[in-house]
Formats: sequence, structure tokens, C-alpha cells
Amino acid sequence: MKRLMINTMVLGILLGGASCKKFLDLTPTDAASDKLVWSKVEYAELAVNDFYHDLNNFGSFGSSQSTAGMTEGFTDMLKYSSMTYNAYMFIPNEVAYGGPVLTAGYVSVYLGTWSTVYDKVRRVNEALSNLKKYGSTLSANDAKRLEAELRFFRAFLYFDLLKRYKEVIIYDEDLTKISKTAPLSTEAAGWDFVQNDLSFAGQNLPVSTNAKGRLTSGAAYGFMSRAMLYAKRWAAAQAAAEEVLKMNYKLTVDYADAFKDGNTEAIIQYSFNKTVFTHNFDAFYSPGGDKEGSGAYGTPPQEMVESYELANTGGFPDWSEWHSTSGTTATPPYNDLEPRFKASVLFNGAGWKGRTIEAFVGGKDGYANWKSDAVPAGRTVTGYYLRKFLDETLDLSKDNSTTPWIALRLGEVLLNYAEACYQNGAPSLANNAIRKIRARVNLPYTDKSGNALLAQIRQERKVELAYEGLYYWDMRRWGLASTGFTGTRVHGLKIEKNGSGQFVYTYVDCDKQDRNFPEKMYRFPLPSSEITNNVSIKQFPEWN
Repeated sequence: MKRLMINTMVLGILLGGASCKKFLDLTPTDAASDKLVWSKVEYAELAVNDFYHDLNNFGSFGSSQSTAGMTEGFTDMLKYSSMTYNAYMFIPNEVAYGGPVLTAGYVSVYLGTWSTVYDKVRRVNEALSNLKKYGSTLSANDAKRLEAELRFFRAFLYFDLLKRYKEVIIYDEDLTKISKTAPLSTEAAGWDFVQNDLSFAGQNLPVSTNAKGRLTSGAAYGFMSRAMLYAKRWAAAQAAAEEVLKMNYKLTVDYADAFKDGNTEAIIQYSFNKTVFTHNFDAFYSPGGDKEGSGAYGTPPQEMVESYELANTGGFPDWSEWHSTSGTTATPPYNDLEPRFKASVLFNGAGWKGRTIEAFVGGKDGYANWKSDAVPAGRTVTGYYLRKFLDETLDLSKDNSTTPWIALRLGEVLLNYAEACYQNGAPSLANNAIRKIRARVNLPYTDKSGNALLAQIRQERKVELAYEGLYYWDMRRWGLASTGFTGTRVHGLKIEKNGSGQFVYTYVDCDKQDRNFPEKMYRFPLPSSEITNNVSIKQFPEWN
């Protein structure tokens, strides 16, 4: 999408005088500018391009999922490294620990998207309105395609609102409906709106496996397969996934390649370019040895490492020897674990950028004691570093990150399909989808049924889609967050060299207090500004 980013800037130059409105500001835009934009397909595409940025903004490289780091930091998948000197680290820990800090105002600031997303919804609806008003000179195909792109983005935005708030205010392109007394819809009506928009997009976007350009039919149906799981509309999720599976997407042979530019598995890819648009993921999460004093904002805990199976044979190793708080010199079975582990996690002794990771006390990458080392400065607090999404060719002293954000891929669609089929009473189809996912990493599979099959689907989602911005939301929609993230702690391995030069691995508590996910966090609070300005809306009862 590099071309789309450049073209968006060009449109800004062409229409530099156009007004920018806040939500509920009914002042019209410049009609002459609108007519110019929406009467020529080249200009209309430039206008739509601006909405593509949200594909990245709501991903792991952006800040729209949470203004304080990756949502995995609220779970047992990622441990942020400090409680003091960096908000990108201590806010996720505060959220994970819960308690009195989780007020309506606090949650709205760090996890709320209401005002921001509704501003984006307004702009999409204005674009749809102008397309219908001024787009009569466009070909029928171009008009339908542009409408489909815009309706995809509207569904994308409402999906984000619904997964957070459940009840939303529905606005379409009829701008006269904007009102300070608009009521909340039912959750079902919200999902109807999303489903209708994505159905239209799937039917009117082109069928293509090019993930790097404009949106495709596969993007719409693939995203619908995700959205309908949240809506618990299993038949719709299954049908949407089946549309994608009929297309020519293919799992990459190597799991690690699924996150590289232009791969066969990507369905939606947001691209970067170091001369135009970059991101800082590597600077935030690389091992400390890559650039002294930086990186390692968050690192995988032992609980996540133990989620990976043994290569080739499957099954989980016995980690009890490394749960010793007095230490052991036995080497953990890192090299025996399946490929998804090595593509996602860096461990002591792993090869990296022509060197070996030194995640031990005094090593090049280093180790910091959770909490007592207030400024970890690139050192791990868990004994591990993140590997997924990092660019092994990047010199952090010279460049920012350009790894593409794969917003949707076939691996996820297969797992969406598996879950929908399970819920629809089609276990054989669910098992077949899981088998394909595991075959890519050479793991055996025996068909399962009932609760064992559901547990397998959830296990595969955790490791296959690790750090892709889905796990926290999965646990919420499954209703498992309040038990899985309450009364628990994450751990790590403190690694030291003894007098004989052997590594000693000691099991350590990386929380030093229990985590807490209160029931009220299954639905985020409405912002006080909306309650003040809209007489038809009251705060959700769990937040009063």
C-alpha cells in the first residue's frame, strides 16, 4: 500500500483548503471540492486511500487497539518490563493487575476508542454520501467498487466499537440522522450493520489474491469470518470463511514467511517504506544488544513459552525441572520446540543478526529483575525476547522498521473456519482446518470432538496468531478472561553463569502480585463526554 500512502498526500495538496469537521459538527464541507473529488475515479480513489491507514493503526504496530502498548500485555502472552519510567510499559501492567485503577475514566483513556472511531465513521459516511451525490460520472463498476471499499472500512470501524462496547449508535451515509439524542442500538442491530456492509463489500470488490493493493473480495469475506465469531453468528462466519477458502490464497511453506512482504498467505497487507513511512516496532521490542539501552519494552513470559509443543512429535515437554526457584543447570528444551516458537520468541543461545542472544545477567542483551531494576533499558525481565515481526536485517542505529503489517491472513481464516464449524456441529470440517495449520509446521494431529476439539482450536489460535492483536479479544469473547487472567502471575527464567561457566536457570515471579480481570471489563465504559452531550445515553450499569 505504499502507492496508496503517497497518493493520499497528493490529494491533501490538491484539496488543502477543504474543511475538517468534528463529530456532530454539521457544517458542510466545500461542495466544489467534493464534486471535483467524487466525479473522477482517480481523485475518488485518492480520497478513499486515507482510510487504509486504519488497517495499520488498529494493528500491533499502531496505537488504536490500546494507547499503552500491545493488548497482549494484559495477558500471559507478553510481560511489559517496568512499572516506573515508561508509560508504554507501566500502563499495560496496571491494566493487567486491575483493581481500583480501572475506573471508567482510566479505561476510556487507555482502551476506549469511542470518540476517535466515531470521527472516522463520520468521515466514511461523508465519503459515501458524496459518492452517491457526485459520482454519477463514474462507471457503474467503479462506483460499486468504491462504495464497497468504504463500506468495508465502516464495518471495520463498527467492529472495533462493538467488540469494546457491545451497544453502539448506528450512523449511515444519511447525514441528517446525526443527532445529540441518538440512542444506543441493540448489540444484534450493530452486528446486522457490520454483516450487511461486509456482505456488500464481498460481493462488489474484485476477486484477487494481491494483498498489497486495494481491498479485495477476499479481504471482506476474511474479515467477516472474524467479525461473525464475535457476533456468535457461526453460520455466517463459516460461510464467509468458505468464500475465502475457494480463492487462491496459500499457506506459506515456512511459518515465519507469513509475515513478510508479498507472501501467498496475506489477505490484507499494509506496507511501509523507509523513505516515506516507517514504524518503531523494532526499536520498542528488539533485544537490548541490538542497540544499547533500548528495546525489550515487552518480552514473552515462561507461560507463553510453555504453550509451544515439541517439534515433529507434538505434545508438551515437561518443564517442571525449570520451575525450580533454587535453579538448575539443565538446558531448557528450546531447540526441541516447534517452528512457531522459534519464529516468535528469542531465547538465550538463539542465533540473531550474526550473533548469539545473551539473555543472562551481564550478557550483551542482559537480564533485569522485575520491579527492583526500575530501568531495564533493553534487558529482558523474563529471560526471553520477542522475535515475531522483528527485522533481522535492520540496523537500529540507522533505520526505522519497514516490516509490513499483515492485517489478515489465511492462517487466521482457517482457524476462524474451524471455530465456526465446531459451533455449527461440523467437527470433521473443524478438524480438517486444524490439520492444515499444524501440517505447515510438521505437527501431527488426531481428530478430536466436543470440549477437546474446542480446547484444541483455542490452543492453535494462541500459538498460531500470537502477538497479532487477537488473543486478548479472543479471551474476552470466550468469557475466559475473568478466570484466565485473575489470581494468576507470569514467570520467567533468570539466567546466570556460575563459576564453571554453566548457565543456571532460576524460575522467577515476574509480577510479584496477582493479576485481576474484573467482570466489568467484558464491556468498556462509555466516555463521559458522550454521556454529557447525549441525553439518550446512560453509562453501562457495571460502570456506575
